[in-house]
Amino acid sequence: MSVPEVVREIITRNRSIYDCMKMDLINYTALAVKIQPEIEKILGDSVNLNTIVVAIKRYADSFAIKEEVKDDYVLKNARLALTDGIVDIKFSMKDSEEMDPTTILDQFSKITDNYEFFRVSDSFRFLTEDIDEIRQMLKQYPNRENMFRTGLAKIKISIPPNQNRSDVVSFVAEILHFEGIEIRNAYFSQDSIIIVLDEIHASKAYDILRSEITKTKAQY
Repeated sequence: MSVPEVVREIITRNRSIYDCMKMDLINYTALAVKIQPEIEKILGDSVNLNTIVVAIKRYADSFAIKEEVKDDYVLKNARLALTDGIVDIKFSMKDSEEMDPTTILDQFSKITDNYEFFRVSDSFRFLTEDIDEIRQMLKQYPNRENMFRTGLAKIKISIPPNQNRSDVVSFVAEILHFEGIEIRNAYFSQDSIIIVLDEIHASKAYDILRSEITKTKAQY
């Protein structure tokens, strides 16, 4: 991931910062200082503060040209896949010092092939089916009651490789927020973006995004 991509991901996950940025109430340098340690953890390298400030400013500028962003049709040719009954399992970096992620991956793969694995700044996480076998597996780990969140669904958004993906999460977060649906988390992979939300809102969110894609196709 590039610095601008990490900046967008961090801001999108923090609704308070996201809303303040849209209202132009953010001091870019102060925000850069605040999120610099997290960016460096994600990228595994030091990042110049000015580089972060520039990335924040460019992201903020994208809100000022909202209509132009809409005209870009960020969901053009996107494909959606909804999966409900999802559990979000978090292993903190402190835990990972005592556990081998490769061993945990192997345990997951023996139970199900329907899972996603992500490494973030302070943890590594799994999105997988909420089934008894997974819960049984987690019993071997300390503090397991604090490790997972249930009652979730995921929507996988696949964007063609030759299409700009940088505005997808902010665009999706905004249109769902307008409908009273909040994203619990968002993850980036090489070929898709996965948003996590409460299961009770999943069907409505899917229909909203599908409607946006259909509307886009009708205009091309």
